[in-house]
Amino acid sequence: MIIDFQDETNEVTKDHKELIEKLLVFAGSKEGVKEDGEVSITFVSDQQIQEINREYRHKDQPTDVISFAMQEEGDGEMPIYDDKQPILLGDIIISIERAKEQASDYGHTLERELGFLALHGFLHLLGYDHMSEEEEQEMFQKQEAILQEFGLKRDGKE
Repeated sequence: MIIDFQDETNEVTKDHKELIEKLLVFAGSKEGVKEDGEVSITFVSDQQIQEINREYRHKDQPTDVISFAMQEEGDGEMPIYDDKQPILLGDIIISIERAKEQASDYGHTLERELGFLALHGFLHLLGYDHMSEEEEQEMFQKQEAILQEFGLKRDGKE
């Protein structure tokens, strides 16, 4: 899988990016994602993610992660991919400020929180959602199972 990182905050280390890349490749293999699948991950400030949240979700507040799936088709839309093209899964946008705050609030490492947020966004790109209680339970169980199997425990210890 190809993962393109953009850090608009200049706060994300090479080690953080490598950890996220390994986690998403691991999750992708578990979910049957083709090797040529592409994901973009952008790290932003709270202000930037609030602007995105306001524009696309009509919620004028910062959030921790937002994802935009490229493979979703609206009513009456035609697929924009074929077998000859790489599969563009979509974009994941993560607020570094929010990730640091939540890691502190939950008592675990920034690595665990970044992994959690990246995986959460990735599962959204694959079609998982949490609009209903049933969907939420399925998504969060899958998320926790992947994090545990990968070795990112809640307390941050691997």
